Amino acid sequence: MKDPKRLNGKDLINVGVFTAIYFVIIMALAMLGFIPIFMPTYSVLMPLFGGIVFMLFLTKVKKFGMVLIMNILMGILMWLTGMSYYALVIGTVAGLIAEFVLKGGEYRSARRAVIAHGFFSLWVWSNYIPLFFFAEKYWSTRQNFGQEYIEALTRLMPMWMCPVHFVLCFASGILGGLLGLKVLKKHFAKAGIV
Repeated sequence: MKDPKRLNGKDLINVGVFTAIYFVIIMALAMLGFIPIFMPTYSVLMPLFGGIVFMLFLTKVKKFGMVLIMNILMGILMWLTGMSYYALVIGTVAGLIAEFVLKGGEYRSARRAVIAHGFFSLWVWSNYIPLFFFAEKYWSTRQNFGQEYIEALTRLMPMWMCPVHFVLCFASGILGGLLGLKVLKKHFAKAGIV
């Protein structure tokens, strides 16, 4: 007899489908980064727009592990697309926290879903870590961006912005969760999330 609390094939398919949709939106927003002034806006734009997809995903989440797997997959995808492995590390920790937040509400609390998205969104901040702590090494592998771009972005991302971006990612994740909740109110009602 199958354990209803264990992840099954349908759950993993949902994780895969929603991760793919989420990733496409994130990559579309990432294209803005070719203009230096937009790179710092990732902390707001990605959690905000990603919130709609993530909240729709949560209407399918009823078991522990689905959000964690999505965070891990996003970390792997970031690593494979040229970002550092920090998204995998931070994403795993943030995904685990999000899982416990959701589990605390038995996957039925809209308020906890919004908070979980705040934690989930911290993977975005992790992509900035090399810019703040290892800028010389980071830019040495990206000379094709051009010196003007590198200098402009370095001016836009001073070290003191590191904690600011952390807070922005979490806060924008909360706002993105609220936006997703508002847009998907009917889906939440059907899924029994109150």
